[in-house]
Amino acid sequence: MERATPMDMPAPASTLAGDGDAALFAKVARRLLPFLFVCYLIAQVDRMNVGFAKLTMLKDLGFSELVYGIGAGTFFIGYVLFEVPSNIALRKFGAPMWLGRIMITWGLLSIAMLFVRTPASFYILRFLIGVAEAGFFPGVIFYLTLWFPAARRTRMTAIFMTAIAVAGVVVGPVSGLILETLHDFGGLPGWQWLFIIEGTPAVLLGIACMKRLDAGPASALWLTPAERDRLAAIVAQDGPAAGPATGHAPLSSVMTNGRVLALSLVYGCYGTSFFGFVFWLPTIIQSAGIASPLMIGVLSTIPWLVGAATMLTLASRVSSLRNVGPLLIALALVSAFGWAVSPAALVSMPLAMLCCSLAMAGTMGSLPVFWNLPTAMFTGTAAAAAIALISALGNIPGFLSPYLVGWIKTATGAFDIPMYVFAATMLLAAIVLSFLTRAPAHD
Repeated sequence: MERATPMDMPAPASTLAGDGDAALFAKVARRLLPFLFVCYLIAQVDRMNVGFAKLTMLKDLGFSELVYGIGAGTFFIGYVLFEVPSNIALRKFGAPMWLGRIMITWGLLSIAMLFVRTPASFYILRFLIGVAEAGFFPGVIFYLTLWFPAARRTRMTAIFMTAIAVAGVVVGPVSGLILETLHDFGGLPGWQWLFIIEGTPAVLLGIACMKRLDAGPASALWLTPAERDRLAAIVAQDGPAAGPATGHAPLSSVMTNGRVLALSLVYGCYGTSFFGFVFWLPTIIQSAGIASPLMIGVLSTIPWLVGAATMLTLASRVSSLRNVGPLLIALALVSAFGWAVSPAALVSMPLAMLCCSLAMAGTMGSLPVFWNLPTAMFTGTAAAAAIALISALGNIPGFLSPYLVGWIKTATGAFDIPMYVFAATMLLAAIVLSFLTRAPAHD
């Protein structure tokens, strides 16, 4: 008999959910996923645009690479501090109101970035944007558990999270175009127009969020009463009792749960690699000899396209896996290899894009698979807290990484050492995952 591990996924609730329910879940997906996808795409645009604004903002304001690194990372101080409280507030106030509030406030603060003049104002606004955005991603991940059983949730999560890669594809050319064509339009530099244009959609979508989303299946008037009852029964049957889990654990035990802390460390490694792309991919391409902001934006789409393809390909196949540990370990090693060989590849743009794409594929391919682990272990408020805690602790490198990279690049003028650091963190993720794969399901 095989021993259960924390990496085991719960068996689907086959007694209730069958092929006849495909139409019901397709209806739910059509209603929720396109809107949530667009919301998350805008969230990622908000995170990524500072990396492109940097191309001209630093010179205009006289900021150093270190100032940029601190400012980019300060976002995550606010984000980490308010992640868990925000996700618990979502449980209290409901997804429509709380997710809408998050989007409106972060959109307004993102637009306010055009008023940055000093390092202090840069740091303060980045911190406040982090506070405003805290809770959005884990809130949506928790929200999906109310609508989809585990057997279907991996693909739904992957479709939602593909917005990260699509944002990477979109934000590069659009940001490059804004920087080049709107520079000095109306007396404003291009980077200020960048924040205005890319922050406004978040405000509009936040208002729409309050009107379009439902708190859960019970209030979804676009479903028939029979559909609401069946959906609620399937989701309830598919709870973590079907697999190794902690279920409705007390919040205090969630905060000190060894598996939650280990998953937080793994997610932190993913975050270090991911934000290496978000904040520094334009700089990496620039270091390889590309000067035009528009061309940098176009080339930056290549790794993001590879990441999107990897996410969707794996999501369509992972539901058949009982233990996702070996897959996650392999993906972490692929990413580590891509980062490790990238410094040597900077002499050739095609080789640099190949290595960055490998690193991106390993990182992005891991995310939708990874996020099914905490939702399989916990339910209810405990699930909301576990997801938020993993997201919060895992985002701590979001501050440390830009600060460290900015300091190294200011001191050395080169980008080799940060790439090796990104490789080492993904290797660490593989090591921690290997221990989780061998560990028993209980603490």
